[in-house]
This record gives sequence, C-alpha cells and structure tokens, in this order.
Amino acid sequence: MRIDSKPYGPLEINERQVITFPVGIFGFERLRQYALLDAAQTGFYWLQSLEDTDLAFIMLNPYDLRSDYVLEVADEDLESIGYEQDEDILVFAIVTIPDDETKISANLQGPVIINRAAQLGRQSISLDPRWRTKHLLLDELAETGGR
Repeated sequence: MRIDSKPYGPLEINERQVITFPVGIFGFERLRQYALLDAAQTGFYWLQSLEDTDLAFIMLNPYDLRSDYVLEVADEDLESIGYEQDEDILVFAIVTIPDDETKISANLQGPVIINRAAQLGRQSISLDPRWRTKHLLLDELAETGGR
C-alpha cells in the first residue's frame, strides 16, 4: 500500500501497519486512519495520519523511558480496541519537540494503546497520578542513567 508521509514522503507500507482509531486522537478526533512507522532513530516511531499528510506524531515506548511505568487505564478503553491478550497490545507515549530541544517531552498521562492483532488504537488517560503530560526526556534519562 502506498501512502504519503510527513517524515519520508511517498512510502510503501504493509497494510498491517494501518491502525484505525475509532474515536481519533485527543485534539484530532475527526482523523481516524493512521500508519505506524519506524523512525530513523531507534526507539522512536511515527504515527502518520492517512487523512492528513501534514499530521504525524512522534512516539516512544514509555517503558523505555521509565522502567516503573505501568499501563493503568479504564477497562472500557482496552475493551474498545478488542483487548484479549497482553501480547497484542503496544503502548506508546506521544513526544513533543519544541524549539528548545532541552524541553523535549513525552506524554505518559495520555498513552496511545494499539491492538496490533485487531489493528485498532485508542489514546487513553492514565489512572495513575504519577504520570504527567510532560515528562522531560533529558531529565528522565539523567535520572535513570541514560538507559
């Protein structure tokens, strides 16, 4: 399948990379079709909108940033993407890159959960009060010794 992407331009992808978000992503509820792409930088991923080429989110696995991260979301959110077994679930945090690169942050409060078997995704709200919308990457890496 051929798509247009913000980071790479025209690109050939496998249809298994297409993820439907039945209720969209917070702030982008009208956009429902995305492609999950590997980024050039190991550990990062792109969530490319298939309906708006100019919209692509950079994401990372929150467990890579914080080993104590626990996915704690409403059962209904997991049910809405057909959750049956842990092996099918991918969890990501959206990364924000402002002009000041020392302020790059990850949103651990609003995890993006993908059921790769069903090709369904949802952004949820963490029920764990430890997680915020802005965890500064440099601070987190300094605290954990740059894992």
